[in-house]
Formats: sequence, C-alpha cells, structure tokens
Amino acid sequence: MMKKKILSAGLCLTMAVSLAGCASGTAAEPTTAAPSQAAESSSSAPETTAAPSPNAGISGTFTGTSAGMQGPVSVELTIEDGVITKAAVTESHETAGVCDVALERIPAQIVDYQTTTLDSVTGATFASRAIMRAADAAAEEAGMDMEALKARAYSAQPGVNQVWDTDILVIGGGGAGLSAATTAAQDGSRVILIEKSSFLGGNTMMAGGAYNAVDTEAQGSAILTEAQKNTLDTYLALDPSGESLKFDQFPQWQNVLTQLQTDIKDFYAANEGTTAGVDMPGFDSVSLHMWHIYTGGLRQLNDGTWTASDIDLAKTLAENALGSFEWLKTLGLDLTSGSDASLYTVLGAMWPRTHRFPAGTSLIDSLEEAAKTAGVDIYLETQAVSLLTDADGKVVGAQAEQADGTKVTVNTSQGVILASGGYCANAPMVKQYDKYWGDSLSDHTLTTNVGTNTGDGIVMAMDIGADTTGLEIAQMMPSSSALKGTMTDGLWGDASEQIWIDGSGNRFVNEYAERDVLTLASLEQENGIFYIIYAGQSDENGVCKGVGYDEAATFGANVAALAEGGHIWYGSTLAELAEASKTSAGGAAPAFTEEALRNTIGTYNSYVSAQKDDDFGKEVLSGFIDLEAIESDPNMGICISPRKASLHHTMGGVTINTDASVLDTDGNVIQGLWAAGEVTGGIHAGNRLGGNAEADIFTFGRIAGQNAAAAGK
Repeated sequence: MMKKKILSAGLCLTMAVSLAGCASGTAAEPTTAAPSQAAESSSSAPETTAAPSPNAGISGTFTGTSAGMQGPVSVELTIEDGVITKAAVTESHETAGVCDVALERIPAQIVDYQTTTLDSVTGATFASRAIMRAADAAAEEAGMDMEALKARAYSAQPGVNQVWDTDILVIGGGGAGLSAATTAAQDGSRVILIEKSSFLGGNTMMAGGAYNAVDTEAQGSAILTEAQKNTLDTYLALDPSGESLKFDQFPQWQNVLTQLQTDIKDFYAANEGTTAGVDMPGFDSVSLHMWHIYTGGLRQLNDGTWTASDIDLAKTLAENALGSFEWLKTLGLDLTSGSDASLYTVLGAMWPRTHRFPAGTSLIDSLEEAAKTAGVDIYLETQAVSLLTDADGKVVGAQAEQADGTKVTVNTSQGVILASGGYCANAPMVKQYDKYWGDSLSDHTLTTNVGTNTGDGIVMAMDIGADTTGLEIAQMMPSSSALKGTMTDGLWGDASEQIWIDGSGNRFVNEYAERDVLTLASLEQENGIFYIIYAGQSDENGVCKGVGYDEAATFGANVAALAEGGHIWYGSTLAELAEASKTSAGGAAPAFTEEALRNTIGTYNSYVSAQKDDDFGKEVLSGFIDLEAIESDPNMGICISPRKASLHHTMGGVTINTDASVLDTDGNVIQGLWAAGEVTGGIHAGNRLGGNAEADIFTFGRIAGQNAAAAGK
C-alpha cells in the first residue's frame, strides 16, 4: 500500500543560498576517471541481503517529501523485510545540470549503504539534503528504526594519493576555464581541467544568456531611436576637460572620449539625410563600448577614493568580444550575429549591443563536448588547494584534493590557468573587503552565485605573491528573487521596456541605469523589495507569457507556474492584477490600487511616445503597455514581479595584463600563471555592465589559453 508523508523541513528560504536549486557541498566522482582514483560502486557497499534486525518485517513502498530549492522533492523507498531495495526521486523541480549528480548518487547510496545519512554532493548541498530529508520521511512513515539508519551513516574515504603530469592545468570549469582549456588544447598542449563542483559551468551555468559585443553589421540592420540619438548628442556635448569625468585622475580615458566624439560625427556624416526612429541605422563602436565600461564602472569608494577600469583591459575586451563570439560558433554553439542578430539591452548594459546567448546546460554541454574533442581531460569534484612554484618562483603545478579526501599533485610543464570564479557566494569575504555598500551588506547577504564561488583561486594566488585589484566592490544584481536571491521566480525584459515601481505603485528610478545605481535605489524601498510591471500575450490560462528577453533566459517564461508558486501576481485586466496583489508574492503584499497602476503606466507610456523621460531621464525608452488592448483582448495579460538585490559579481580579483598573465605585487609577471574570468580584477572597476561578463570570460579565457600554450613552443 502506498503511503505518503510530507516532511516539514523548517527551511528558511532567506538563508544565503547560492543558485537555482543547489548550493555547495562535498563528494567525489570525475566525469573522466582520474588516474587510479578509487571508483565507488555497490561492490564496496555492505551486504544488503540481511536486514538490520530492528527493521525486520517491514515491507512496502513509502514516499516522503521535503522542501527543495525550487519546490518539493519527493523520494520513494521500496523496502523488503527491512532492507531498502530501491530509492527513487519521484518529484523534483531542482535545476537541471546543477543537481543531476545529487539526484542520481544520493538514492543509489541510500540503497548501497542502507542509510539516509550521506555526504552531500559538491555544488548541490541543498538538493542533497532535501533528498535525504525526504528519504527520512519515507523511512519514518514505514516505521523503520531511524537511529539504526543513522548509525550506518556513510562518508567517502580518501583513496591512494595521486600524481598527474600535464602541460597545462586549468583550475575551474566555467566558461573561462572551458574556453581556456579548449583553446590551449587546440593549440597543441596537453590539458587537465579540474573543477571542485560536481558539475561543469560555474556561474556561466546560471548566467542569463547575455553577451555584449560591438557588432556594426547587426547595428546596420537596426534603427537608431530618438532617445539613442539624444544620448549620442549628450556625448558630443561633453567637455573633455570636465571635472566630473575624473580625467584629472584617469587622464588616459580622455582620448577615448575624443575618439568617441569623432566616431559619432563620422556616423552622422555617413548617414546624413536619415532620421532617428525612422531610417537612421543603429550605431556602436569600440570607443562607445569602452566609454560605457569607463562611465559605468567609475565609482567613488566610501573612503573618498575613485576607481576606474584598466583602459588596456577594457580595450582588449571591446575589440575582441565579437571575435570570441564568432569563435564560439566554431565549437557548435547555436549563435547568431551580423544581420541575423537581434540586439537588445540586458539590465545595466547601457546600450543595445547585447547578443542573445545560450544559457544553462545547453551552453555548458556544448563547451564540454568541444573541450573533450580537443583532448582536454576533465575531473570534477577535485579542488585545487595551493599552487606549486619552483626555486625561481615559476608556477609549476598545484596541489588538489578530491571530495573523498584523496590528495592529488598536478605537475605542469607550461603552467596553470586560474579560472576559479569570484567570491560572491562568500558573503563574509565580500564584507571583509567592501568599501562601497557598507551596512547594506552582511555575512548572510543572499547571492545569485553557485555555492562554490568562494574566492579560492584568489587566495591561492595571493599566497604566492600575486597582486589583487578591485576587491573593494562586489556588484549586486538588483532584480533577484525576493526570497532566494537567485535570478529565478520572476519576469524582467529588456531594460529599455522595464517599469520599476515601489510599494505604492510609483516609479522610483531610471530602469536603464547601471546595476549599482538600480541597487542603491532598490535598497531604499521597504524591506529592499520593489516590483517590475510586465505585460504580454496571455497563455491558455489567461496568464501573461514571458516575451522578449525572458524567452532567451534561464529564468524561463512559465508564468502560470510562477503565479501558482506565489512568486508573481497577474491579471487579464488591470483590475484583476490589483486584486491579485492582495495576496502574498515574493514575501510582500503591498496591495496595489488600480488607480495607482493606471497612472504610473499612463505616465510611462507618454514618455515612450515622446521619447523623453521627464521624471528620471531614462535614455532608451520602449515597452509601451497598451492598457486598452489588455482590457479588451483575452489573449493579453499583465503581471507584477517582486524583486530584491543580492550579491552577483565580484569586480576585483588577481591583477592581470592584456596577455592574461598574473602580476605580482611589484607589477612583474608571475611566470607560468595566467588567469581569466571573475577570478581577475581591473576590467569592470566599480560596476560591471550587464552582458559584459560572458564577453569577458570567453575573451580572456581564449587569451589565457593561447598564451599558456605558446609558453611550450
């Protein structure tokens, strides 16, 4: 007879969880079997033919349920005379790709070791514990002796110490690490990549699919809006000697403004006779991207000092991002560019140069396949713990440890590439170095990051004398889940069309601004929660479907599920939406009035029509919400999504040059050590533009791979 028990886990969803479905943990199993690593199998498990005496006579199938990160997790136990013969996860909403190992390994080990007390899987602690709690609930329902089950608790034991030899070791299996490893292998080097999590992808797995690149061909197929032209005109009017631009402290950037003004004038001359918003093509240039990197990242710290992007790194990024995008195409990724591209503006990007990019498991699967095809050996759940140097200070390898405690020494003939990510999943470390957010941060601030992004690579590099830069600022993602801190459970489209409102239904910020500006404004709201209005075509249930940016992003467009889960409010009319807001969503219930929403939307619509925002000066305006159509068309709907800021990206890390070589505290190159991605600092200064992270990791990942491979020639 089937029995079911719902376990009340007593979970607090406001804890510092790190990703959509999972967080960090421990256990070991590489994708490619490590040399002489002891493989875990049921042959090493205790005999299960004789049941522990306290549970003799118990038979049947029992189901328990516990709270997972994305919803309930249910486990079904089949018990025969006190022996668990089968454990299966029958319901899970956890993130695909991130929690796959936990969903497979934990049930198998429950059977192998006849216990529900096991090691959590690295990178999937939340899911691992949810599975074990659900199994506990099923075992309790069956009447099993829980103390006897706990007494059989299993933890993996270290295997024989390993020594691996290779040309290049890549530490970290996200986008930067995979691109570096693939590039180096394609250039003829033997490459080992190690990743401490149970899955590849890191923060790249959780990214929303936004890639910034200057693409003049794609811009030629677009139309420059009136608001965009107004923005370009303001750049032309800037005085290069202006004090507010901080050229007195960062004089090297003055030439970028001069070049930008020349580029804009040349563009206008080449398109004389065209009209913005009608037939004037889109515009972009390396100088414009660099200018946005500079102004977007130019920030004053709490101690009064200013920080700005390294101009050489910024130029390298702006000049090479499109080439990296094209290189990714050669790996088999489904990308569009040139005349086929549909450029948009991801939140905080400052200009419509964002290319739609694969996200989640499809991206990482393609990158993994490309790396393996190139000959890269990949080992998961293998964490680097220190870098090895020779008598001259050259990096010659690393010490690592697998999740079962097995020690690994990796010797390299050419060196090491650090691609281990940042430290936004380590809130105490962010707080330790912070000179920007102050009391807005705590040791428990939520994060969008995978739980393994704890700054390990930065610390290892510092231990051998590497310099760091920019540790004083970590970026916060303003529009994260109000409950979890993840980039899930909500709807938010192109930045140009978003309408952000406070608890009274009033706009409070320029939605096209940089992410720290948006975050600072959102933190002033009650409990730090604000709301995004989103309208679109409705589904068969009368619920507005996600359109535009949502359909390309990992947070999905299943509005019905979001509404059912209490994450958003929706209505087929504005009155229905106002009524729906009387129920809780995202942890807050401001109960918006129809009148307040109608006034705010009407005012915003007038700004879109005039292409001028009289309230907040929003530079690029779109997203007209046709209330009349929504009220009369059953295929239209309107939603409100509660959001809150959480830690998202660390601006600082090890100091590199344009070759991706790591520099020591005297400014000298550390031989044999390169770095790419969020483990580095200097590119983004005080605030990273939305969409620049993907461009950064693949551009500098390729550069690091090329130069590490060249060291062997």
